[in-house]
Amino acid sequence: MFLLPLAQGRPRRLVASTLLSVIVLSVLCSCQTTVPTDITGSLGDNTEASRPADPRREVDAHRERYKVSPKDPDVALQYARVLRATGERSQAVAVLEQATITSPGNKVLLAGYGRALADNGNFQQAFDVLSQAHSPEDPDWRLLSVQGSVLDQMGRYDEARQYYASALKIAPDEPSVLSNLGLSYLLSKDLAKAEEVLRRAHKHADEDRRIRMNLAVVLALQGHVSEAESIVKADRPVDEATASLAELKRLLLRKEAARSSPDRAPVTANARSD
Repeated sequence: MFLLPLAQGRPRRLVASTLLSVIVLSVLCSCQTTVPTDITGSLGDNTEASRPADPRREVDAHRERYKVSPKDPDVALQYARVLRATGERSQAVAVLEQATITSPGNKVLLAGYGRALADNGNFQQAFDVLSQAHSPEDPDWRLLSVQGSVLDQMGRYDEARQYYASALKIAPDEPSVLSNLGLSYLLSKDLAKAEEVLRRAHKHADEDRRIRMNLAVVLALQGHVSEAESIVKADRPVDEATASLAELKRLLLRKEAARSSPDRAPVTANARSD
């Protein structure tokens, strides 16, 4: 997503403020889904990276496999993955809930189940389930990070940062953990600290688009619009840049339309599921 060029004849501050409202709203809405699911390894595949070319056919194929082998943990995990990729989050939760009943104590299933619960907005339950997926004697930094992001969604920022600190002891300077920590400070409106942490994350993973976007939002909120714009644009293919700019323009138009029609509910950016 790109910062729009300033429109002629309109005050710079007003346009920047309107634009930043859309970007921040988009990022904060996305936090609910991207942060808890922005973890690989123990929590399984990144569903955006593995989004099927033909989602409906993929779901149907995995559903048939699941009907044949409903007690196979791997089959349940793969079925839940494609369900999540197509937005069927409640169904993914149901599949993995049943799987954990038939295969109690399976750590990988518990991790996947906790991830699906977080995707579905069941944050307290997600936190409790994820706590069962590892132990203090054998902690998993990925799970610690996702537990921190779940706590952030519940507004428990100080607790969340304790989990990020534990994760960083195991995986020092891990960009995904630093990104989550930076978002935690953003959510609690500590922009200076958010910038500091996200710059560290960006230093270690400057190719990660999500980290770049998070840093750009924090910079823009502090008035550093030019630097934010340059970070977001960095090394973007022309077609991707054009698509992002067009999408942002559409969001702005829809926001303005909602504002001019008080009886209509405002339209926000779609949350992205990873």
